[in-house]
Amino acid sequence: MCDLIESQPAEKMSKMKKLRRTLSESFSRIALKKEDSSFDEICVTKMSTRNCPGVDSVIKPLDTIPEDKKVRVQRTQSTFDPFEKPATQVKRVHSENNACINFKSSSSGKESPKVRRHSSPSSPTSPKFGKADSYEKLEKLGEGSYATVYKGKSKVNGKLVALKVIRLQEEEGTPFTAIREASLLKGLKHANIVLLHDIIHTKETLTLVFEYVHTDLCQYMDKHPGGLHPDNVKLFLFQLLRGLSYIHQRYILHRDLKPQNLLISDTGELKLADFGLARAKSVPSHTYSNEVVTLWYRPPDVLLGSTEYSTCLDMWGVGCIFVEMIQGVAAFPGMKDIQDQLERIFLVLGTPNEDTWPGVYSLPHFKPERFTLYSSKNLRQAWNKLSYVNHAEDLASKLLQCFPKNRLSAPAALNHEYFSDLPPRLWELTDMSSVFTVPNVRLQPEVGESMRAFGRNNSHGKSLSNSKH
Repeated sequence: MCDLIESQPAEKMSKMKKLRRTLSESFSRIALKKEDSSFDEICVTKMSTRNCPGVDSVIKPLDTIPEDKKVRVQRTQSTFDPFEKPATQVKRVHSENNACINFKSSSSGKESPKVRRHSSPSSPTSPKFGKADSYEKLEKLGEGSYATVYKGKSKVNGKLVALKVIRLQEEEGTPFTAIREASLLKGLKHANIVLLHDIIHTKETLTLVFEYVHTDLCQYMDKHPGGLHPDNVKLFLFQLLRGLSYIHQRYILHRDLKPQNLLISDTGELKLADFGLARAKSVPSHTYSNEVVTLWYRPPDVLLGSTEYSTCLDMWGVGCIFVEMIQGVAAFPGMKDIQDQLERIFLVLGTPNEDTWPGVYSLPHFKPERFTLYSSKNLRQAWNKLSYVNHAEDLASKLLQCFPKNRLSAPAALNHEYFSDLPPRLWELTDMSSVFTVPNVRLQPEVGESMRAFGRNNSHGKSLSNSKH
């Protein structure tokens, strides 16, 4: 299952710069074509790469993209990430990828009647999709070293959007992370994955237009400290696994799972976002960069220098996020460096050896003498709230396995006994159907919300019973 991609050697960088310019020119041609064709009909001009000899196609994942660093987000408890360049640190208000309106052309390729009214030949100045003036910026949500995210509004249909404006440099062209994110997201259509609606390219900027989602899991947990309602944890986790199962079946790894990259709508719908570090898996024997995943959610195999991994990389992140939602604190909040992060992991799961983790001694950064010898513990000893929920500890233990091949896959996790009390219809939903379309599936008030509501009602002279009517 661990299909891999070859990382680019340093001597290929000059070719990569040429490829950057080629791809940037391709986006320019896309922008010119948008006036006469729908977004789904646009194709990228022939691009010749080592893995992908020239083909005419819609934007597709590019295996030749090097492992450039991605804009990262600092939590309230900041972490030092040795793989991160200072220039890539970001200060933000909302999740970088609050994302877009879902617009599709009809099967005949024609615009819907509503859009035709806005962009008919009789009104040449009317806003159209694919045009910079089709969106109004409302407020800045965050800014990074290469992109700024705005809350915006579509002038075509009036819906809220998130505009990720990427600044282009003449010599460098379009950043590879942006190309990768756009190419992958364009082919992903799922209720639990953020939707990319539009791409706007100008000489100075590349703008990715996403559906707007008002918050993320990090902000949601900060708003409700001490751990989330157990039923809400279950629904969030189910949706996360549902989205991951979808992309893993399409041979795509997210590679940067963390609460900031999981958007939460006002109805409780969770959406995977920020695919700047995602990669399409290739054939076996190739390797990835180990410079991925924010430190707190980075698995021990990657921390120890492994460049051979597959879907098991994402599943470690799922386990960390699961524990954090239940316990109310990060599972392994390393504060210093990789050594400190590994010590925190081994303190709970035990220091590995060749018996518990075949091949660990061959990993580049594993030196037995550097680590304290710890024995494994029951997870409830580290995170007591796991014992409050049926089967939660068992599921967490099967996700948080040091040996990558022992980690539960997303489809297997969806069928774990932890989810046995959910309505069976949830497993029958189509890709684009929300879990909240199933009767009786809804978020519960978080701890303290009911009391706050009670206080507000009493301040207006209403009793709790009266407020229900």
